[in-house]
Amino acid sequence: MKLIVGLGNPGRKYEQTRHNVGFMVAAQLCREYSGSTPSKKFDGEISEIRIGTEKGLVLCPHTYMNASGKSVRKAFDFYKLNLEDLILICDDLNLTSGRIRIRRGGSAGGQKGLADTIAHLGTDQYPRLRIGIDRPPAKWQVTDYVLGNFNEEERPDIDLAIMRSCDAIGCWATEGITEAMSRFNSNAT
Repeated sequence: MKLIVGLGNPGRKYEQTRHNVGFMVAAQLCREYSGSTPSKKFDGEISEIRIGTEKGLVLCPHTYMNASGKSVRKAFDFYKLNLEDLILICDDLNLTSGRIRIRRGGSAGGQKGLADTIAHLGTDQYPRLRIGIDRPPAKWQVTDYVLGNFNEEERPDIDLAIMRSCDAIGCWATEGITEAMSRFNSNAT
């Protein structure tokens, strides 16, 4: 079983914001893989999907981005998973808009949802898929930028990144992280 966690903030106010790209990928995964109706569990919403022969659980924590680890830990413990069966999907200010990067583990790199999950799991050695949203323009506060909506110019790259992220998650679930990194960590958006 795989636990796929899209990070973001709950509520209509945040639906299309840069910080919610993890939720956007989670929603697309549920559409592509005929996800079950979401149920409220683990301080979030969880749906079941099937990727090939692999059962997947798609979790969107409703604890807000900076407290995501609480929800992740509850689901992780309940299903008694191994770290390699967990993947988090989130935005990344340090990647160009639309670029995706998969890693086996590592630091949070300033991403507070990852940092909180590291704190709750007691390790940074779990897979993650980051989606580039670029740095904020000059004189913008980071918070205002990540909580802002994608503009018209960004949208095509982000839409493509969401689709590529779903393909990457499918590859990770069925062929493993090494193959997913090899195929999806290129510079192409």
